[in-house]
Amino acid sequence: MKFLSACVFAALGLTAVVSANAVPWERLNKNDSMLLILDLQVGLYQLVRDFDATLYRDNIIAHAALGKLFDLPVVMTTSAQQGPNGPLPKEILDMYPDAPLIKRQGEVDAWDNPDFRAAIQATGKKQIIVAGIVTDVCTAFLALSLRAEGYSVWANIEASGTTTPLIRDISNDRMQAAGVQMVSLFSIVCDLMRDWRNTPGAATVLPWLDQYMPVYGYLARGHLAAIENGTVIPGEAGLI
Repeated sequence: MKFLSACVFAALGLTAVVSANAVPWERLNKNDSMLLILDLQVGLYQLVRDFDATLYRDNIIAHAALGKLFDLPVVMTTSAQQGPNGPLPKEILDMYPDAPLIKRQGEVDAWDNPDFRAAIQATGKKQIIVAGIVTDVCTAFLALSLRAEGYSVWANIEASGTTTPLIRDISNDRMQAAGVQMVSLFSIVCDLMRDWRNTPGAATVLPWLDQYMPVYGYLARGHLAAIENGTVIPGEAGLI
């Protein structure tokens, strides 16, 4: 029994070490990052069932707008857009009229397309921010391929969508096990910005958040209203 217990503890210790080293801490660097807009197509959008439809629409537009905020190189790609998958949303296409748009005609994993690979390599960046539809195929296949090629990958979990929460969760776990960093939109913004005093910093990031992440934008609005119009009412004095 003592031997068994020792083995169990040893195994747990080894697991903890492996887990701690599986995804080493790496910060996003806006000077070495690029943004991928992967198969966020108007037809494929109909497959997304793990988010509220309106929230998810806002999430994919916000994901695309990261490139504008931080002046990142952007590569866009679609899968068989002449069929039911459809094109990218007009809002995204209007953001980047001059960005590479690789229209794949059959490759499921975007990395299998030579034009797409060339577009990624042409940016010279090694940190890739990605989101796609669907999470378990388009996002996961490409993220795993990029990891195999030595890229660092940040998957925006709020802008990838799929058919069920179960499929989303196991797909995110699969990517995380391969060293893909599973992150939120706000996490990406804060990591790229690093300091509210930087450029871009508070002056540009707060209006961006007000548009694309209103929960934080309204925090700023509330503070502004309190400063400009606020009056302390009975009971508030001494609370802070």
